[in-house]
Amino acid sequence: MSMYTEEISAEPSWPVEATRRMNRMYRRQRHIYDGTRRYYLLGRDQLIAGLQPAAGANVLEIGCGTGRNLVHAARLYPNARFFGIDISTEMLTSAISAISRRDLAKRIRVAHGDGTAFNPQVSFGIARFDHVMISYSLSMIPDWRLVLQAATGRLKPGGSLHIVDFGDQERLPQIARTLLRQWLALFGVTPRDDLERELSAMVKSSGADLKFERPFRGYAQYAVLTLPPERKTA
Repeated sequence: MSMYTEEISAEPSWPVEATRRMNRMYRRQRHIYDGTRRYYLLGRDQLIAGLQPAAGANVLEIGCGTGRNLVHAARLYPNARFFGIDISTEMLTSAISAISRRDLAKRIRVAHGDGTAFNPQVSFGIARFDHVMISYSLSMIPDWRLVLQAATGRLKPGGSLHIVDFGDQERLPQIARTLLRQWLALFGVTPRDDLERELSAMVKSSGADLKFERPFRGYAQYAVLTLPPERKTA
């Protein structure tokens, strides 16, 4: 099977406009994306370090972009397999190139997919994952709550959802916070101030465990939601 699975179909639910919008944004930016984002997408390596996948584990990234996180994680955890979806085919082009350059095509596969509604069984032949990671994508997706639901729905029992994104910057000076939010808005980025509340509600309904932090003086928010293990029948 190809490393890159394209899922565009004639179904009216497919967000064609979202793909076009993201492609317009990243058609040129993708060439400098990794070099520039390293200075302000803080906490990504912390997220990857926290994965700790077991040998043979399957890890999915929603909004994989240029493949930077997938490549870094695959090199750090050589006994796990990695998968990624992204709405932008332009970004996936960069991801495929990065994966191929590092000879990781046997352990990383990417597909064109919508984070709010995707079928990994169709894309990758895998129904559920041991870990799902979402790095600085929720703040760009209008229906971000649906992404959380889709992500947890694709986890195995005992699996974990790892998230890092922009926080509410509550411990930064007010002028810095105001200017940062104005700058982020130019790129269609909205920090999800209700993320902890939303995840806490999911914990109550599922019995999951939640770890939530606001590192870098609240600049970022970092969460790990772990589902309860499968109950053994007597």
